[in-house]
Amino acid sequence: MDPLSDVLRVVRLDTAYFYAVDASEPWSVEAPPARRISPKILPAVEHLIPYHVLLAGRCFGGLAGEEQVEMAPGDVIVFPHGDGHVMSSARGMRTDPSEYGTPDRYPNAVVLGDTPPTTSFVCGFLGCDLRPFNPLLASLPRRMHMRGMSTAGLGAFTRQVTEESRLGRAGAETVLTRLAELMFIEVLRRYLDELAPGQVGWLAGLRDETVGPALALLHARPGHPWTLADLATGVSSSRSKLTERFTLLVGQPPMQYLAQWRMQVAANLLIESNSKVAAVGSEVGYDSEAAFSRAFKKATGLAPGAWRASRRTTPS
Repeated sequence: MDPLSDVLRVVRLDTAYFYAVDASEPWSVEAPPARRISPKILPAVEHLIPYHVLLAGRCFGGLAGEEQVEMAPGDVIVFPHGDGHVMSSARGMRTDPSEYGTPDRYPNAVVLGDTPPTTSFVCGFLGCDLRPFNPLLASLPRRMHMRGMSTAGLGAFTRQVTEESRLGRAGAETVLTRLAELMFIEVLRRYLDELAPGQVGWLAGLRDETVGPALALLHARPGHPWTLADLATGVSSSRSKLTERFTLLVGQPPMQYLAQWRMQVAANLLIESNSKVAAVGSEVGYDSEAAFSRAFKKATGLAPGAWRASRRTTPS
């Protein structure tokens, strides 16, 4: 089991909102925190990840109140935690975030300025779950800037995004969502490849010779009655070494991580399947419905049935 793919699947990284921007200098846009605009654009999504892909020209982007980075065509900037941020034609330009409106979805484009555009980019949001447990987001920085993504096997990405977002062809929403997912996965891969030695976090754990295989085993069989001894044997490690490395990199001991991951798997099953609560509990390692229900309510504040009902009746 590939833990990264598993996490992306179970936290339901599967909703996207796109719009194109054509800008002429000088220009600046300050976006508020994503949680403030989420009800207007993707109300059924728990967490929004804003990003921008520069297609032509140059610009600067960064977190509101912090230093911006210069972007060239093919660059991608992502704000995993949904922080307010600034995109502008010159470093340090600011606008009032209260002026930020809800942009129209494709095929419409936002036009900034009255002269022929010098800069074009695609802006978007990816939706995912935060609760009960999203170990990936916790390990990501507030801003991720990846240069020259077109050289990372995504040469057709910007061209196809531009075509789909502007023309609004049949099936465009599905195509754009898949393109956004691929872009985000490639950003994660690049970030993982470039992690400095000594870095900690869930992604760093994937690269560790002890923690990485342990994560793979837990994700492959979350319902297995794992013990620390079994897991240590499975990765050819001592229990003490496994616990030490896992806690250092992931931030919690293996069995605690497993308990939380089981709740996320169960939450996804409750939403995506019609399985009975007892069957969901059994799939994630609980022998009785009562024990599973207690654990799930402790983790989420809701009983499994109430969680399912609340998520399925959220307006879309």
